[in-house]
Amino acid sequence: MLDGGNTPPGEGGRVAMSSEPGGGAAEAIRRLPIPPGPPGVHHAFSENQIVSKTWLTDKVHEILGGRFGTVYVLGGWYGVLGAILLNDPKFHIGRVLSFDIDPECVPVAEHLNAEHVASDRFRAITADACTLDYQSFDGAVSNLVINTSCEHMPSVEAWYERLPAGISQAFQSNDYFDCPEHVNCIEDLAAFKQQVPMSKLLYEGALQRKRYSRFMLIGRK
Repeated sequence: MLDGGNTPPGEGGRVAMSSEPGGGAAEAIRRLPIPPGPPGVHHAFSENQIVSKTWLTDKVHEILGGRFGTVYVLGGWYGVLGAILLNDPKFHIGRVLSFDIDPECVPVAEHLNAEHVASDRFRAITADACTLDYQSFDGAVSNLVINTSCEHMPSVEAWYERLPAGISQAFQSNDYFDCPEHVNCIEDLAAFKQQVPMSKLLYEGALQRKRYSRFMLIGRK
């Protein structure tokens, strides 16, 4: 799940950004330690990754509010988005379940979110988003599904059909076709809306980065 970033921060340090988003999200980011992990873990803390995720959290709060029971984060990788959500004081979230198909993500994500693991507010789970039961996982029914990795999914349309009607959702994809891990990039927001035909679209936008554009949709199925 590599979108390309800036020079990696040092192991064991903290996230440094040349231009930070404002408000509680920026404060949450400054508190995030960079945990030990597999080679390349620092890419999860690149400026591109952090800016894209705080763009999402800021817009989710603006449009959907900040109170959620259970949040499903798909393609949760090393748990950075979960950490931002749970450390940002403008959000009041019962629990974040972070799903990723790579089992190496679990120990890193739980190390990063150790405080919230201890209080049962964060859990990292090895699972395929394309086969997940979205009605209820481990007794937790989600009232917000986040997927910032649609470009990694072989069939976004088939995955989207599995989501229950009426659920709140925030999705991102991009046009970074040069990354070999991106098997399902899109050219623009119109193509993204065809992949995920929301019944109620509340926000659509694009964020221009140096190498690509990131697209985001927020709404309900």
